[in-house]
Amino acid sequence: MASNNRLKEKIKNGETVLGTWCILPSPSVINVIAAARLDFVIIDMEHGPIGFETAEDMVRAAQSEDCSAIVRVPKNDESDILRALDIGADGIVIPHIEKVEDRKRAIKSIKYFPIGERGFSPFTRAGSYDPADPAVHTKRENEKTMTVLIIEGVEGVKNLDSIIDDQNIDVVYFGLCDLSQAIGVPGKLDDPKLKEYVSACVKKVKDKNMAVGAFTDRPEMLKWFKEIGIQFITYSLDTTELCRSFKHFIKDFNDY
Repeated sequence: MASNNRLKEKIKNGETVLGTWCILPSPSVINVIAAARLDFVIIDMEHGPIGFETAEDMVRAAQSEDCSAIVRVPKNDESDILRALDIGADGIVIPHIEKVEDRKRAIKSIKYFPIGERGFSPFTRAGSYDPADPAVHTKRENEKTMTVLIIEGVEGVKNLDSIIDDQNIDVVYFGLCDLSQAIGVPGKLDDPKLKEYVSACVKKVKDKNMAVGAFTDRPEMLKWFKEIGIQFITYSLDTTELCRSFKHFIKDFNDY
């Protein structure tokens, strides 16, 4: 676990990165997905039935294919964040960021001293179990761990300026499905009202020299994402792609 985070380096260099959400509690499935050469996978412990023991194996399975493994914790909770980091995750996704206090709580839990107050035990997978110099471990973790904050409601957008006033944030991720519902166009991810709303948010974040993330399960939206400067793109989910693949097969089979 002494390696650098290449995903974070790519983002800092202005590259667009592509990943997906994984809610199946399966190291084997995530290993197959990682082998497809995605830049990252997000292990979703909020919506998926994934425990920390399985999540650790999923992190290993992704990283064995040189794919960054990021964990979405169920909530902005110090214990959940600590455990996700100690199993060796390359980054943390924090859901439901609505105000500056939420951001401060997240950074405090993700970063070691002097930035935050992350619980200190170098004798974990993240610390290579027995680091020669624990001080090197804390410095490296602060530098390489990715912090991704999700804005998924109008309250978060209203407080966006104060939320993003911290250079320890790597990605501000907009939950388009939740935002579409919040502004009255639920599920209509290509609605002009939503696109205008999101474009204004993206500009604010990029003006702070931070990366922007978003989700879509529609290939036609990827071009628009790139056009407005969304760098951290999650396309679809493991469950969705598995289901769609067999639906297409069944349709073709019935047409034979």
